[in-house]
Amino acid sequence: MTRRMKIVAAGVLAAWLAMAGSARAQDTTKVSRDSIAARLDRAEEQIRLLQQELADEAQTRVTTRSRMSLEFTGRVLVTGFSNSRRVNNVDDPQFVRPDTASGLPQGGAGMAIRQTSLGLAVNAPQVFGGNFHGDLDVDFYGGQQPSTGGRTFPLLRLRTARAMVKWTHGELMIGQDAPLIASGNPTSLAALGTPDFAGAGNLWLWLPQVRAGLETGGKVSVGIQGAVLAPTSGDPANVFDTDDDVAEHSSRPYLQGRVHVRWGADEMAGDIGVGVHQGWLATKGDSLLTSSAVAVDFKLPLTSWFELRGEGYRGQALKGLGGGGIGQGTGLNGVPVHDEGGWAQVNFKPSSRLLLGAGYGMDDPRDSDLGPGSRLKNVVREAHIHLRPGGPFVLGVEYRRLETTYSTGMVANDHVNLSLGIEF
Repeated sequence: MTRRMKIVAAGVLAAWLAMAGSARAQDTTKVSRDSIAARLDRAEEQIRLLQQELADEAQTRVTTRSRMSLEFTGRVLVTGFSNSRRVNNVDDPQFVRPDTASGLPQGGAGMAIRQTSLGLAVNAPQVFGGNFHGDLDVDFYGGQQPSTGGRTFPLLRLRTARAMVKWTHGELMIGQDAPLIASGNPTSLAALGTPDFAGAGNLWLWLPQVRAGLETGGKVSVGIQGAVLAPTSGDPANVFDTDDDVAEHSSRPYLQGRVHVRWGADEMAGDIGVGVHQGWLATKGDSLLTSSAVAVDFKLPLTSWFELRGEGYRGQALKGLGGGGIGQGTGLNGVPVHDEGGWAQVNFKPSSRLLLGAGYGMDDPRDSDLGPGSRLKNVVREAHIHLRPGGPFVLGVEYRRLETTYSTGMVANDHVNLSLGIEF
């Protein structure tokens, strides 16, 4: 029951009690008229106070111009990190780079605040006969201005932006979100800018898309979903002026479908899904390469305090979905890189203030598709502790072991991350 409903119910109850007292006074001669009048005065005062509280709530509630309720959230997060070897990204690494011949140390330590994030959410009932929800999520992980300040001048980045309408047996979403076939992510405070296991089995990249679905409803719901996504090869774009990449040159969108089973609610909400992906990459002439995958994903709450989640896939040319093939889409002679990978994580929550967990991720492209110097395999293991000591404060410690294999051998990095922030 909402706060407004509770206030109204209290007012109705007060009025009913006053009238009930009045009725009993009329039926008996033991209660004086002065007592009845006093009760009515107290009831009127109670109702007046409730009306004033409702008016104060209406004045302080934040709404949009279209009168939808608006919620503002955020997380200010400072991370301290260290690496024992050279990696692709020091504060949130995905794979290990080979050592250089510079003679300098191959690791280091530092601090950053660019995984700070902000969010907005709006809700409205009875939109096209369903419930509307919209949200926007941004962070400061969009790179940094070339300057002596380095990472202390991070750039704002759009993560997800969704407009959704849900009905009893259907849903429609327009916006930018994770791929339909791999929409889950590991739990982490150290890997928010790029999710954990990116490049090690996690196809995460947020893409513009239109998504629709139907489901049966009930305690155990069976559903089917389909999505049309923006085509992307995953290749870097220019700073301002952009050009079509090889996926956009195909003039065809990415297509994905998924069937799933859902059950439970809140901490006991579970989901198992199987999905397929199909896309195209343009090559010389009129020929096209295929980007394709079959994937499974799951979120299994074994108890209210113990959860298992993960994803797995097999396909080819999956760089555009966020690090598939360890960030390698095509290989020798332009062939699509065949790839298989996945990740799994367990989380244990003994109390509302403490969460512990660990996970494993792996990406193993086909060696024969890759040329000299390519990444042949990437394995990541992690363990984390999240503590909420009180109020808005949150503290996280994560250890990550990354092992990346090249033709010259395997190189490993030990990454330690300490996160401290506030959530609002």
